[in-house]
Amino acid sequence: MASIFSKIVSGDIPAYKVAEDAEYLAFLDINPLAKGHVLVIPKQEVDYIFDMDDHAYAGLMLFAKKVALSIRKVVPCERIGMTVMGLEVPHAHVHLVPMNSIGDMNFASAKLNFSKEEMEDTAQAIAAQFAG
Repeated sequence: MASIFSKIVSGDIPAYKVAEDAEYLAFLDINPLAKGHVLVIPKQEVDYIFDMDDHAYAGLMLFAKKVALSIRKVVPCERIGMTVMGLEVPHAHVHLVPMNSIGDMNFASAKLNFSKEEMEDTAQAIAAQFAG
């Protein structure tokens, strides 16, 4: 059965996309810890990130780096934190979270809620930086 992320890749489920190429996709987390919280995934469904072949894994990290640099140009923050948890969706993914303190990466914290317009504006701004 296809993961929710594979359904986003296929277009069956909408997402606030911020970057995409032939192998990877980045989109805003709909349950964000911070404005600009992005998920980066390989388009090929692989459950566990360390089951990815070396080429795909390295490509994912390089793609995530470019996305992180784009987020940082849009969302004021000290750093972009990166984490891989891998339990909530059976599809390898990386969380990129704008942060100013270590507490900003606490996944037990209450998730933020942004309007559709705020999500669209944030996604478009990050996408413009990624493309530029």
